[in-house]
Amino acid sequence: MARRIAAGAAYGGGSIGLLGAAAVGVLLAEVQLAKRQVGGGIAPVPPSADGRYGVAFTGPAEPLRFGLLGDSTAAGQGVRRAGQTPGALLASGLAAVSERPVDLRNVALPGARSDDLERQVSLLLADPSRTPDVCVIMIGANDVTHRMPATQSVRCLTTAVRRLRTAGAEVVVGTCPDLGTIEPVYQPLRWLARRVSRQLAAAQTIGAVEQGGRTVSLGDLLGPEFEANPRELFGPDNYHPSAEGYATASMAVLPTLCAVLGLWPESDRLDGARSEGMLPVAKAASQAAKEAGTEVTGARAPWALLKHRRRRRLPGTTEPHPHPHAEAGGSTRLERHPGTDTGTSPRHA
Repeated sequence: MARRIAAGAAYGGGSIGLLGAAAVGVLLAEVQLAKRQVGGGIAPVPPSADGRYGVAFTGPAEPLRFGLLGDSTAAGQGVRRAGQTPGALLASGLAAVSERPVDLRNVALPGARSDDLERQVSLLLADPSRTPDVCVIMIGANDVTHRMPATQSVRCLTTAVRRLRTAGAEVVVGTCPDLGTIEPVYQPLRWLARRVSRQLAAAQTIGAVEQGGRTVSLGDLLGPEFEANPRELFGPDNYHPSAEGYATASMAVLPTLCAVLGLWPESDRLDGARSEGMLPVAKAASQAAKEAGTEVTGARAPWALLKHRRRRRLPGTTEPHPHPHAEAGGSTRLERHPGTDTGTSPRHA
């Protein structure tokens, strides 16, 4: 199915959907019940985390330019402090590993689907002097919940990856999360949500890798933790992650973000005990969709490298300094000292 979706996206097919008509009819009652319960609370407006991180590393090297695109997960909806958003967590981690300042620009939009990526990429590339060095895209959940045709979803994502790569930016895609982990969703909708989420994630991987990007499967990364501690890892609306949930997801993406910039040691030695290996890209995509935290990067076509990078503890984050290119009169923020609380827990290190 993932191969069919990716092929349809590449060659103009638009009829492959994630939910069949019969399944939709059977599950309408479950959908309505889930809608009444998901979002029962109120998710706060995502705090702006744009600005400069790692100012202690200021030196002769130019700051790294980091762009973040996607939906509410990328925007950080569900938390109230800038330092708790995935953008701040990843920018702080990238600054610590590279020992260079990092300028973050987040253009993600809560509620966005993949067809909004064209607008978001245009915003990032509008100023050629500020083209990002690396971008992270986190998208897909709203495509599933709004029944967007999978081929259209993947086509929009691959176009975004291609535009960013053509502009010179490295790209890491956090693929569609497993919607079967959402607490208020019951069977059989939970089973179907898991199935179609994985199908889309696998198809996203095929499309992104073919355009020169890397992917990290978010999948059910938080599944066991959501089931064990739903009030701890879900935000106030029972749908978006909490600060600790975002920290857990960010720890899965950070190693690949560093590796794509050459900041993480790359080893030619694959760990068979961890199911690492060289596989056909479609098979690697399918395997990654089943196991969260898995990285897929392209090798010689049609092969791809499947890796399971170890998650590292994120460094203490800081609130961003105002971006040096911010307009006069823009908002200012105070920096917190490194090592202060970020909402992470040692058990997720």
